Amino acid sequence: MAKDNAIFQLITNNDGTYLQLIPAKGLGKIFLFSELDEYLTKRRIDYDKIIVNDALLRLTETKIIKLNNTVRMPESEGIKVTISDDRMEAIARFYPPSPNGSTMNSTEIVNDLVKAGIKYGVVEENVKAFLKERNYLEDIVLARGTAPVKGKNAVITYYFNTDLTRKPKENEDGTVDFHQLNTISKVSKGELLAKLEPAIQGKPGINVVGNAIQPDRVEHKILRAGTKTKLSEDGCSLYSLVDGHVLLIGEKINVSDSYEIKGDVDASTGDVEYDGNVTIKGSVRTGYKVIANGDIIVEGVVEGALLQAGGQIILKRGIQGMNKGTLIAAGNVVSKFIENAEVRTGGYLSSEALLHSRVSSRGDVIVGGKKGFITGGEIRSGTMIKAKTAGSTMGTNTLLEVGVDPTIIEEYRRIEKELPNMNKELEQLTQNLLLYLKKLKGGEKLPTDKMLMIKSMSVNKDALEKKKAEAIARMEELQTFMDDNESGCIKISDTIYPGCKVVISNVVYYVRKETVHCSLVRDRADIKVGPY
Repeated sequence: MAKDNAIFQLITNNDGTYLQLIPAKGLGKIFLFSELDEYLTKRRIDYDKIIVNDALLRLTETKIIKLNNTVRMPESEGIKVTISDDRMEAIARFYPPSPNGSTMNSTEIVNDLVKAGIKYGVVEENVKAFLKERNYLEDIVLARGTAPVKGKNAVITYYFNTDLTRKPKENEDGTVDFHQLNTISKVSKGELLAKLEPAIQGKPGINVVGNAIQPDRVEHKILRAGTKTKLSEDGCSLYSLVDGHVLLIGEKINVSDSYEIKGDVDASTGDVEYDGNVTIKGSVRTGYKVIANGDIIVEGVVEGALLQAGGQIILKRGIQGMNKGTLIAAGNVVSKFIENAEVRTGGYLSSEALLHSRVSSRGDVIVGGKKGFITGGEIRSGTMIKAKTAGSTMGTNTLLEVGVDPTIIEEYRRIEKELPNMNKELEQLTQNLLLYLKKLKGGEKLPTDKMLMIKSMSVNKDALEKKKAEAIARMEELQTFMDDNESGCIKISDTIYPGCKVVISNVVYYVRKETVHCSLVRDRADIKVGPY
């Protein structure tokens, strides 16, 4: 029997049932009245709770209290098993037997654990330790589950620049330094481009009631070889097959050779389409196009031409589009100036002047340098428009719109244009079906080809109604996103002039007077004009 912990023990005599209370010694643990009460109640022993509780509170030496006059058989050694909330441990507390009461052996203890629902992880050494020491009223872990072994997510390490958000360096005089863009990653033949550390799957665990515990899922990745790259046999290393530039497009790594045109893109070259980066030493003349999967760099002037890049477009002199020129880039667009042109970029746009152009940029639109002005046109950015001046003293109509990804606006407007055609087509199909159904209802027999046509029209009608419902639901989703989005800002370091229309996430503001050094942000249903 434990020598240090406080314990209680039932004593059965010929004249009734007694309770022996033994106080703790030294660092021994005490027990609470609630535990004693639970023990006695479970065995249906009537007693005076006030007397027993008072004795327990004043316990400084061993006491024997008569509980009742009932004559009972000696009480055997007892065990109470508690399973932890996470079911990873089974904790037992043993209770001493009455004098002449029986004690438990290891088989009986294990049987009681099984009755309590324990199916795994019996800690045999703790069972043996109890049988040796008989420490009562003390928490003893008799079963312990095995925790799952955590796995490891796959990791891809890239040995080239994957961050194409770097903006060009601005010189002290405010001009852009096109020699230090640092956004093109050059590689050599045989160079290691990326390395994969495969995911390591975790191992399941099991709790004390026998249920498997699955480890957290790990993220699997694979190296995706693009053009002019080679994957190692184990799929864990990727190398370049040529000298060139490396690009990460989505999850695929591509290496492109550079194609350099010494002069202009004109009648002497024709249109240019290339699976890589294109550098043009001259200009791109009106009516021609340059399409590249990588970056496009033009050292001369772009006229009314089309430039489309899977990477960035860099115009060291600019574009005079004559309302025909178009720049489309999956990455950033950097141009000295942009005039009478359309620009769509998946990254940011950086220029020193925007004149009467239509710009749609998922990232920032930054108009700086010596001039830094936006005059006329429609400028849209998903994040921020920053310029020195916007509009003009002549009140030139200029739209500045931020806060919503332009691709979302384009999708909304595309669906908006498609709906009338859907309605018209549905109306025509419905009228035709009603006409034929009326004939059938009147008893007219239609030839097989007409019946097949009716069936086809019915199928088309159902499909079109479903497409229309999906389109309306998508429009509502896009509208909600545009209405709820309060991000985006416009920063003007010098002056914004009347004639400018500001739209931030569908909230409209018209500039009525010249305002200097200001920022415009959405404030709920209004646009707030504050300091720069």
